[in-house]
Amino acid sequence: MQRQVSPARPRKKHRSLAQELVAELSQRIRDGEIKRGEKLPTESAIMEEQGVSRTVVREAISRLQASGLVETRHGIGTFVLDVPSPSGFRIDPATVVTLRDVLAVMEFRISIEIESAGLAAQRHSSDELQAIREALDVMNEGAEHASDAVSADFQFHLLIAKATGNRYFTDILSHLGTGIIPRTRLNSAHIAHADQQQYVLRLANEHEQIFAAIARRDADAARAAMRLHLTNSRERLRQAHESAEVEAQS
Repeated sequence: MQRQVSPARPRKKHRSLAQELVAELSQRIRDGEIKRGEKLPTESAIMEEQGVSRTVVREAISRLQASGLVETRHGIGTFVLDVPSPSGFRIDPATVVTLRDVLAVMEFRISIEIESAGLAAQRHSSDELQAIREALDVMNEGAEHASDAVSADFQFHLLIAKATGNRYFTDILSHLGTGIIPRTRLNSAHIAHADQQQYVLRLANEHEQIFAAIARRDADAARAAMRLHLTNSRERLRQAHESAEVEAQS
């Protein structure tokens, strides 16, 4: 039976609409209001009842998928899975709600993805390298469209993890989902005091440096390029955190 979503609750200003929707739906699932095997309301129904855009709904569902709460069956709908056990490793996207949380996830990524890039440089196949290149091209082509760029950005990092030949790298990034991409959290270009074009060009150059090092099988250079990219992202997020605090006090 398809359940209806209750009217939207007041949303705190410092949390994105997608994060609020994730938190609300997650709680309903855990409380049993939407039970295992039941179908979530349609995108249109959630949009109408919550007063949010289709992009917000899709991002929220993507995060619910990453947390293992739901799965989408193409052409049928999105269904609730077994509620994950509280034991064992997991990062619930609904709990990553502040810039401080995002910075913590970024530090976690740095510890994993630097080595991921190095191993990918040593172990990638020609098909895996081509897949990374294609994701990078899609990212560059969709740079002006946030949702497309975020999806391609995530795929770029996920494919590098896959090229390590170690499934645990892939499992960790798949678990985290697109929420690890800072562009899903804030207007990083604005916070970094750069216009959108400069910001996009800077990101594109960082990604190209990572790819080039992997392509020439230079593990040390790949690690260095990934470290530079992620530490730059962390610095942009840190600036965002400081800017948000200043604005809150003004």
